[in-house]
Amino acid sequence: MLSALLFCVGSFGFLARRNAIAMLMSIELMLNAVNLAIVAFGAFVPALQNRASIIALTVMAVAAAEATVGLAIVIAIYRNRRTPLVDEYASMRE
Repeated sequence: MLSALLFCVGSFGFLARRNAIAMLMSIELMLNAVNLAIVAFGAFVPALQNRASIIALTVMAVAAAEATVGLAIVIAIYRNRRTPLVDEYASMRE
């Protein structure tokens, strides 16, 4: 239940915010909710008992890489456009 609630809060934050950094934080919250669900299922499902921690560590590594690349892209765009708002990024195509 807690994992589903965290995932819903993260998806709402991603869809409702226009700030790129807030969107990255919402994605991280969703990935943490998935990790919580994986660990919880690993505790209750005997077949996943040994593999749940490995899967959770893999998701954490992917989340760290996503945060690093995403933040680097946001900083690079911020240096050119001087705004963290995602709506302004569409004008870069022109």
